[in-house]
Amino acid sequence: MAGVTAWNETGSTLEYLRDLAHQSLERWDLPSPISVTLVNVSENVTWRLDGPSGERWILRIHRDGYHSRDGIRTELVWLHALQNDIGLITPQAIVGVDGDEIQTGRVSGLASPRNMVLFEFIDGVEPSMDVDLEEPFRRLGDVSARLHLHAMAWRRPDFFERLNWDAAGVFGPHANWGDWRDGPLDDVHQQLFLEGVETEILKRLEIYGMTPGRFGLAHCDLRLGNLLLVGDETRVIDFDDCGLSWFLYDLASALTLIDNLDTTGDLVAAWLAGYRSVGALDTDDLAIISSLVMMRRFAILAWFGSHAETELAVDNKEGYAADTCAMGEAFLSRPACGDCLLPWL
Repeated sequence: MAGVTAWNETGSTLEYLRDLAHQSLERWDLPSPISVTLVNVSENVTWRLDGPSGERWILRIHRDGYHSRDGIRTELVWLHALQNDIGLITPQAIVGVDGDEIQTGRVSGLASPRNMVLFEFIDGVEPSMDVDLEEPFRRLGDVSARLHLHAMAWRRPDFFERLNWDAAGVFGPHANWGDWRDGPLDDVHQQLFLEGVETEILKRLEIYGMTPGRFGLAHCDLRLGNLLLVGDETRVIDFDDCGLSWFLYDLASALTLIDNLDTTGDLVAAWLAGYRSVGALDTDDLAIISSLVMMRRFAILAWFGSHAETELAVDNKEGYAADTCAMGEAFLSRPACGDCLLPWL
């Protein structure tokens, strides 16, 4: 279950994971020699493998206790279905020499065995705020709608298991990323105010409801770091946090760390235009967007608290609570409305 095992993927643990990556190469049919390079330390630890003839792969070593084996299997099966059913290019897992896509290994120093998945390498460039993101966001809206429509029709495997990014998953006592109150708050006054914002978010989400057309399997972490620009395509990677949520939470996650900029309104409009080219949205859908963006702010506050040593937290935590409070004031000042998508802009 998420939130049970504390995040601890730095220091000596990271070195043990490096050893595990090197010692696990023989689990797949790979050429030799292979170089192993650290790519990212976030929920999991990912490595790029480079082969002797320019081949590349991505090795993900899963955090202990975040996903069960069935949870990982569910993600991989959905990735296969998205590519096979609707032609959406997604990271595809590579089968090990034993015929299993999920490998489990351990080295001395690690408290417990770790699950690992080797993925095909997907070319592309991570979007940057230094470039115009309107067109990539329009394409992302299109991709998101196709993901959601597929999820609505997809027959889930018997072993289906994923995180829930609902009220309990973000605000509950066993929230996926911990208690937002443990995040980088400046004082108790912020906590008290944000508790009032939380109450209003929960009220609006309950009214909106969780019908199959509004709530289901979604990516749930479409921030810029999980997007790749390839020609005229916007591709989505890292489905590790895919789970059950409101479909428009994917828009909220796409706005992570860029939800209160001068350009945010244009990005939302572009995303919605792309989405509507594939799927329908009604007035209630538009009215709930601000609640989901605020909910994402609380989730990130919690993540900054439980993952304080990550580069992402260190670089972005300062002022995040104050900005959340300022946005919360505007949020509380306006009722849910499809004509005022983000009242703090």
